[in-house]
Amino acid sequence: MNKNIYFLSDAHLGSLAIEHGRTQERRLVRFLDSIKTKAAAIYFLGDMFDFWNEYKYVVPKGFTRFLGKVSELTDMGIEVHYFTGNHDLWTYGYLEKECGMIVHRKPITTEIYGKVFFLAHGDGLGDPDAKFKLLRKMFHNRTCQILLNAIHPRWGMSLGLNWAKKSRLKRADGKEPEYMGEDKEHLVLFAKDYIKTHPNIDVFIFGHRHIEKDLTLSRKARLLIIGDWVWQFTYVVYDGEHLFVEEYVEGESKP
Repeated sequence: MNKNIYFLSDAHLGSLAIEHGRTQERRLVRFLDSIKTKAAAIYFLGDMFDFWNEYKYVVPKGFTRFLGKVSELTDMGIEVHYFTGNHDLWTYGYLEKECGMIVHRKPITTEIYGKVFFLAHGDGLGDPDAKFKLLRKMFHNRTCQILLNAIHPRWGMSLGLNWAKKSRLKRADGKEPEYMGEDKEHLVLFAKDYIKTHPNIDVFIFGHRHIEKDLTLSRKARLLIIGDWVWQFTYVVYDGEHLFVEEYVEGESKP
């Protein structure tokens, strides 16, 4: 009997715009604890931190409950995959060496229990916004990363956290825009175009958008946008036969 594969994203731990941050982290840790005997692998699809930047001898303050639980899971032999998002891409080895995670900086295509998955955070895929593209290019530029780390952590971390807070507070209630429809949603448009040249893909799974969506793209391909762990507490589970979205409720899971 196969053990389960889990996918979740967008906890934005440490966000200055989230009032229930400590409660949120504890809920995430309780969820991870509840699945540890059932999981073969866990995929964090980006933005688990609202801002993460490693210095040579310094890592961000906090997150000890989450990182401790992840370390326990990897010590148990559970694969924990970490995809960098647009908030937490400044990682340079700590998550791998200290916590045992497998870090992915780009989308990957992988086979799991006989199905072919395309997995990504989702930022930059199909989005035509020129400003966002420029920022993303700067964030990934090695020279810009070196310059950021030349700033003392006291100010560098403050800069990143406050930038992220300002970005979130621009949105109504701090939430992302609603689903825009199949003809406008960037990730849907990307996936539809991608399967034209990659017909082997069975499942696309994305984070980033903070919405929950399950779409059939073709007879073969399915797309899941998996919500978040700020307000929705949703995740995807695959047992080798069935693939479905669940919501974590304290003490139980419900479809």
